Amino acid sequence: QVRLVESGGGLVQAGGSLRLSCVASERTFNYYVARWFRQAPGKEREFVAAISASAGTTVYSDSVKGRFTISRDNAKNTVYLQMNSLKVEDTAVYFCVAGAEWNTSPHDYWGQGTQVTVSS
Repeated sequence: QVRLVESGGGLVQAGGSLRLSCVASERTFNYYVARWFRQAPGKEREFVAAISASAGTTVYSDSVKGRFTISRDNAKNTVYLQMNSLKVEDTAVYFCVAGAEWNTSPHDYWGQGTQVTVSS
């Protein structure tokens, strides 16, 4: 069982930046694909970014490509999401997810989420 704890959310003005962190409780996290999802009020959960276990591969949704960067520090059991040029439409609860497979699975581990609010 891997427990994921996100932090770094908050209130920021449009155009600003935030860095989210996700710390895992187990070192087995280092063998997992790590992803960030988000969910805005009244909307479905949306994929944001993913990073392979070795950090050799990253994938982004079109909506964040060029503005967000996912990275990981396996020595710290941590994955990050650097968010720049934030827009009002980036407002959502951001979730950290870890899984053995590249595609999402019912066996994935989810964090509790951290709120990001971007004001105009």
